[in-house]
Amino acid sequence: MMEQRIDDGLSPYRTYSRAEWAAQRDDMPMTLTSEEVAKLRSLHDQLDMKEVEEIYLPLTRLLSLYVAATQRLHRAQQRFLGIEDQKMPFVIGVAGSVAVGKSTTARVLQALLARWPNVPKVDLVTTDGFLLPNAVLEREHLMERKGFPESYDLPALLRFLTDVKAGRHPVRAPVYSHLVYDVVPNLWVEVDRPDILIVEGLNVLQTGRPPKDGKAIPFVSDFFDFSVYIDAGEDVLREWYVNRFLTLRGTAFRDPKSYFHRYAGLSDEEATATALAIWERINRANLHENILPTRQRATLILRKGDSHRIEEVSLRKL
Repeated sequence: MMEQRIDDGLSPYRTYSRAEWAAQRDDMPMTLTSEEVAKLRSLHDQLDMKEVEEIYLPLTRLLSLYVAATQRLHRAQQRFLGIEDQKMPFVIGVAGSVAVGKSTTARVLQALLARWPNVPKVDLVTTDGFLLPNAVLEREHLMERKGFPESYDLPALLRFLTDVKAGRHPVRAPVYSHLVYDVVPNLWVEVDRPDILIVEGLNVLQTGRPPKDGKAIPFVSDFFDFSVYIDAGEDVLREWYVNRFLTLRGTAFRDPKSYFHRYAGLSDEEATATALAIWERINRANLHENILPTRQRATLILRKGDSHRIEEVSLRKL
């Protein structure tokens, strides 16, 4: 049996050590090779086969139970109402700070879920594509707030999720280029009735103030059936961000097309100072104002240590 490490009776979560969580893999098979795992890993992330086995296989086992239960509930509601709606996709949200490894988690989940025995169709969309174009952000004086809630085309994102949940097809999502640091005009990714949709982004768990008149205001998280928050200490996140910046200075930033090409020639000291300034001015502010306050809304919290390894898992009680 898996024992809860800390339970004061008040927390909505049960928290487990890595070893306790790993024991819940049961007979969930490993369906990825070491080469495939390496391709899923983001810059500086420490994803390996052991991480997949001990963290992500137990998680996909849990998700299989959630998906099956949701499908049973959907069928029960159809029988109650005497209707035959189209099958609704199971939507998973993945949230967390810049540099915490959201993209790696989202890609690993997509790869593992797509290899379940019934071979479900699993799509992945990042909310970066729903950022307002740089031209709009500059006009509205929001470039320094890029990644903050006000920098997104929220109505477009909500329409996208509404259409996906309603079974409309195909549904298009805009594409974002990290090279040019902007939404790519006239480029789309199509989502066509997936069984599972993963939505990854900084602020996907955020809500707003409830309206005084009681009218419904949809939030992105309203469309989620399950959500994951990737967590790490602030000092660790800052260090990971700076290290990533220094690495990109010698790789992607050297491309003349890169929005950050002007940083390619910085010395180590200059690059570190620049990265720290960006972190403090933008990413740290966004973390405290918008991202971290949503952590307790997640179904599952994956807590990373300074080595990028997930050390604790907190699962919300039902």
